[in-house]
Amino acid sequence: MKYEVTIGGGDGAGKGRLFVVEIDGDDVFLDGRRVVARLDSLPETPIRYLEVDGRTESLAMAHDGHGWRVQVRGRVRAVGVVDERTRRLRELAGGEAKSGRSGVVKAPMPGMILRLQVERGQRIKVGVGLVVLEAMKMENEIRAPQDGVVTQIYVEAGSVVEKGAPLVELGPSS
Repeated sequence: MKYEVTIGGGDGAGKGRLFVVEIDGDDVFLDGRRVVARLDSLPETPIRYLEVDGRTESLAMAHDGHGWRVQVRGRVRAVGVVDERTRRLRELAGGEAKSGRSGVVKAPMPGMILRLQVERGQRIKVGVGLVVLEAMKMENEIRAPQDGVVTQIYVEAGSVVEKGAPLVELGPSS
């Protein structure tokens, strides 16, 4: 499985330092280079121990709904972790839109709308769940690609949609 890890950049989705981490069984690759890596946790605490090529760091990690906040050596950094499936879904749903711009979020695949998670007029932040789409017997949460206001909802629970069908329209959050 391949992951894009962004360190810095606010919520992890903006500018920051990008790393590609690929895990294939026991093999771990960091930006294409094989490394010996391990992440252990201290049970019932946010403390993690990350070892990469024999060097160990103590981390305090907390998920904030949009990404991770990681404290290393007294500094807190925003860390975004996106797996290849989620990255592709975001691309298909127009997830590269910038904050403050309007846009229509479209279905990344055909399926059935299980539930709406927002209402018209609701102010939302990037990463907030908009709708849950069932496709191939899996629930896929379609998330907001940007901050904004829900200006239009094109579907309802039980709707069957095709790939590319409009789901929700977001207007500027100003």
